[in-house]
Amino acid sequence: MIDIPNNKQLILFDGVCNLCNSSVLYVIKRDKKDKFLFAPLQSEIGKTIIQKFNINTEETDSILLYNSKNDTLTYKSTAALLIAKQLNFPVNLMRMFLIIPAFIRNWVYNYIAKNRYQWYGKKEACMIPTQELKSKFLA
Repeated sequence: MIDIPNNKQLILFDGVCNLCNSSVLYVIKRDKKDKFLFAPLQSEIGKTIIQKFNINTEETDSILLYNSKNDTLTYKSTAALLIAKQLNFPVNLMRMFLIIPAFIRNWVYNYIAKNRYQWYGKKEACMIPTQELKSKFLA
């Protein structure tokens, strides 16, 4: 059972990736309407969603967006753009990239994802949120 309020969406991210952690903090600062919750892919809820949607973590290992209202999962560039769409101006303008076919967007996304550890580094363990951010994270 995935217990997430209907008015929230869950962003699953690679908890040991520096780029992913920075992106999560970026979203948190700009999530003025408090629409998102967060969990590392390596967490129990992350593993539950990966298993439920039969995600191959060899192919998709960086960002997933789970919408509890309609029990759907988006990933890669589509997830990133749907997240950006819900943030404030000017970040929400990135939604116009959704008109580009996913296979083209995902080619760019996959290139960055494949090189993210080399370019941005990797942590030994998942990010531990500060006390003030704990309410935005699920275990």
